[in-house]
Amino acid sequence: MCGVVGALVLSPGSFRISEPYLMRMRDSLAHRGPDGAGLWIDSHGRIGLGHRRLSIIDLSEAARQPMANEDETLWVAFNGEIYNHTEIRRELEALGGHRWRTDHSDTEVILHAFETWGIDCIAKFRGMFAIALWDVRRQELWLIRDRIGVKPLYYSLHHGRLVFASEIKALLQDPEQPRALHEESLFHYLSFLTTPAPQTLFDGIKKLPGGTWLRVRADGTMEERRYWDVWDHTSPLLGETDGAIAARVLEKLRESVALRKVSDVPVGVFLSGGVDSSTNAALFSQGDTQRVRTFTIGYDGDYPSYRNELSHARFMAEQVGADHHERLLSLDDLIEFLPRMVALQDEPIADPVCVPVFYVSQLARRHGVIVCQVGEGADELFWGYPSWKTSKMLEEWNHWPVPSLLKRLGLHGLQWCGYGESIHYERLRRGILHQPVFWGGAEAFPEALKQRLLSPRLQRQFRHLTSWEAIRPIHKRFQAKAWEQGPLQWMSYLDLNFRLPELLLMRVDKMSMGASLEARVPFLDHEFVQLAMSVPEAVKTRGGVVKTLLKQAVRGVIPDAIIDRPKQGFGVPVQEWMQGRLGTLMQDTLADFCDRTDILDKAAVLDLVCRQRDPRSWYLFNLALWWKAYLA
Repeated sequence: MCGVVGALVLSPGSFRISEPYLMRMRDSLAHRGPDGAGLWIDSHGRIGLGHRRLSIIDLSEAARQPMANEDETLWVAFNGEIYNHTEIRRELEALGGHRWRTDHSDTEVILHAFETWGIDCIAKFRGMFAIALWDVRRQELWLIRDRIGVKPLYYSLHHGRLVFASEIKALLQDPEQPRALHEESLFHYLSFLTTPAPQTLFDGIKKLPGGTWLRVRADGTMEERRYWDVWDHTSPLLGETDGAIAARVLEKLRESVALRKVSDVPVGVFLSGGVDSSTNAALFSQGDTQRVRTFTIGYDGDYPSYRNELSHARFMAEQVGADHHERLLSLDDLIEFLPRMVALQDEPIADPVCVPVFYVSQLARRHGVIVCQVGEGADELFWGYPSWKTSKMLEEWNHWPVPSLLKRLGLHGLQWCGYGESIHYERLRRGILHQPVFWGGAEAFPEALKQRLLSPRLQRQFRHLTSWEAIRPIHKRFQAKAWEQGPLQWMSYLDLNFRLPELLLMRVDKMSMGASLEARVPFLDHEFVQLAMSVPEAVKTRGGVVKTLLKQAVRGVIPDAIIDRPKQGFGVPVQEWMQGRLGTLMQDTLADFCDRTDILDKAAVLDLVCRQRDPRSWYLFNLALWWKAYLA
């Protein structure tokens, strides 16, 4: 796990890449790689790569980056892990023709795989990765993001050069990088808590979508291509019994966890005491002679909006004989962390769970663990959220042959009763327009409320826009490719393509790397995802029990007491903390933000914060903190 930076000059003579220029970018990412730093610039100052190293696999100096092949016709800087690198190395050795400089570096496997198979080599990689590769012979730069989008990769084209990095803050080290708000992305941020790829909240800075590569030729020609879509790799499990499918799920998950145990440094598990993290801990501990190290975060006190799961985590830790560690957080911890949180985010990731993710990562790192497994992805693949029951039902109702006139009457009725800004109104509005009711597992503000929160200028600018435009391309792919087009398949596919890569996985990546810790995601192994998306919707929703298939698969692996307890999401007691100092801080910060910008309507914002004490105020608060840190 590391930090990658680089630049390619597209207009010869317009700029020359220097060591100080690249080093400033590289060392802004020191938290991603405290174990070493590397730099390579070609003799013409036309192309340069930089790297900060967090040593995980092959700790030797020979494995440092940027790395070249034998004749230095390929150079690579790489962030992530190729879990099956040993298997690919054996295949390459059998083919012959390669000289190996390292004992077991996965980075060197990337180089020789590209030499042998070209860009098609990524079909062989099983892992998470953001790769920058320069082909000297063809004078081509390849930027590649892993299939699911576990690792981020940002880029900007300006002043005759393309600049790229693992984090936006590195791009901002370029003194000529413009800093301005991308206002349409802001509009969508207010719907989704994050910005849809390829845009970011910085105008001119983009992020490569998951499962996509970008090829940049020396003449400035650019080609972007989606190289992986889950629907191209599913084999519908029709006619198989639930038990047989559950057995396949467990077998593939066990394989995924085993691959993510591969490391030359200590590995642990984030443990909440729910099904996903408990399964991680149980499978991780199987066949291991050393005690698995587990880490849990709770809060100093129980709150109605979030009750600690510490007792469940302790129970599970005892079951697997773990070396267990935990920490309780307070409001003081949250407020103290805010400046660091915003700096690590780069662009707002408006989920307050960023706070406990950082602190649990810090806890693990302080106990000598460099890598931890996390449970993201299971809920999206296996109907794990109780709220998805309602969403599925509404999607089914949305397809009933109800006359449009009746729906419109219902819409006017809701508006007349004062519910014109409610999620109920918004869902019915979508149905009238023949759009899916489900727009993602994390929605912030319905369209009507969002419009009221915007400044009058932006209300006028976006009066004909809705955030359907951000997810329409995903829906188009779903309709063209999905072998089964039920509501749950749409919900899973949308979150795989948007909420997971740009919100949940970014909060994990940015916060864990802020503590110099690598996070691995067994449930999002691409082969496991392909299997999960091959399961018929009816099997996943059998009996109306959330996550029923996964629970069937892991029964006997983890205790029934864990499997059968009510689902509880990982959260932060923002609603309660808003009643005190946090609410005052949010009010003051947002008032100042509204006074100094023409982005949000001050009266509408302060009504939400002060009168309603609405926890959704956090999304606006996060935006205001980001603006103050990066644009003010």
